[in-house]
Amino acid sequence: MSVYLDCNATTPMDSAVQSTILRFMAEEFGNSGSRTHEYGNRAKVAVQKARDQVAEAIGADRNEVIFTSGATESNNLAILGLAPFGERSGRRHIISTEIEHKAVLEPLENLQRLGFDVTLVAPEPGGYVNPDTLRLALRPDTLLVSVMHVNNETGVMQPLDEICSLLVDHPAYLHVDAAQGFGKATAQLRNRRIDLIGLTAHKIYGPKGVGALIARRRGFDRPPLAPLMFGGGQEHGMRPGTLPVPLIVGFGLAAELADKGAGRWHEKCLAYRSQMLRGLASLNPELNGDQGRVLPNTVSLSIPGLDSEAFMLATKGLIAVSNGSACTSQSYQPSHVLIAMGLGRDRVSSTVRLSWCHLTPPTDWDEVVAALKRVL
Repeated sequence: MSVYLDCNATTPMDSAVQSTILRFMAEEFGNSGSRTHEYGNRAKVAVQKARDQVAEAIGADRNEVIFTSGATESNNLAILGLAPFGERSGRRHIISTEIEHKAVLEPLENLQRLGFDVTLVAPEPGGYVNPDTLRLALRPDTLLVSVMHVNNETGVMQPLDEICSLLVDHPAYLHVDAAQGFGKATAQLRNRRIDLIGLTAHKIYGPKGVGALIARRRGFDRPPLAPLMFGGGQEHGMRPGTLPVPLIVGFGLAAELADKGAGRWHEKCLAYRSQMLRGLASLNPELNGDQGRVLPNTVSLSIPGLDSEAFMLATKGLIAVSNGSACTSQSYQPSHVLIAMGLGRDRVSSTVRLSWCHLTPPTDWDEVVAALKRVL
């Protein structure tokens, strides 16, 4: 069986998280909204504990955690949910970047159709956004600045601390898509200047189908979000519907485990990265992105003379990798991220992404290299 190297798409589930989810499916199956009996009360307590676990991991208050179906919904709620306030206040300018995930770019396209003015800032060649470029784009009517934490294709971290400092005296709301960085490089996300943060569980060894939007207060004021759905009033009226208690409990435990294990996991990922780069060195791989800014669990690379499809076919059965975001890889399109970084079409078409975690087993890189050399 091939070694799974697509952890930026989704991670394996932690065994403790899996056991907890199964218990809440089979035994503790109450509805957290049922207040007339002990089944509902136990479910409510479990959800509150999970809310506290997520809040603790990211440096938020429990009442700032809104559970959702994942980072895509969280990002949509943050971006589209601000639109009515922007229209009322006359602040209809939004700044984001050309390297965002589609879960951010497509909601922004929708707002453009509604008359909002969206500025997409180009990245530096290293795959990160220059804070000075953002500063020059700021206007008095800027409603929102949306910058991802870690790029899902290159693993490059964005300079969130500098961006937070830039916005100290500006009223614009700051939204961060933290799907890739939460649980791996969480320290930046604890900055209280970040108003809105999109999270998901399945990138931190938790279940698919659950995530959260962190909506931090400014003083006593919540971000002025309007809900996208109606009916039931759950999650402060921002996300109605019966809460998926097993998934939420699993997310809470995954967040706690990631918070406690981040340092140890970081070292394991660094060690795997070193072994991988040594193993592939004879192929002279070209690495994409500023390698001083990447997380230790991701490499975006190309092998000269070998396109990505040939790479994946040659290594099938040995390693499982991708050639782009999982959201668009069903019908391959050239990476908008790599194009925005200024890479040529040949380099883009030859790029593959390898992403791993602390659970990834050792890999026979000699065998991988031999398979690739047969098609070069």
